[in-house]
Amino acid sequence: MIKIVRGEPTPEELAAIVTVIAARSSAGAPAEAPAPSQWNAPARLVRTPLRPGPGAWQASGWAR
Repeated sequence: MIKIVRGEPTPEELAAIVTVIAARSSAGAPAEAPAPSQWNAPARLVRTPLRPGPGAWQASGWAR
């Protein structure tokens, strides 16, 4: 329901505003862009430094 608070719009103006409101309400929410893939992210190329010591050979293969 639309209520005119001030002024006296013409029938053409009312038709225009009703058309705009109807078009906006039927359009729905805008589609969200898909999240970017992390497969090619530059941060994947950075390794943690290797630390010598007991168990270092095992820790060198662990993922962060």
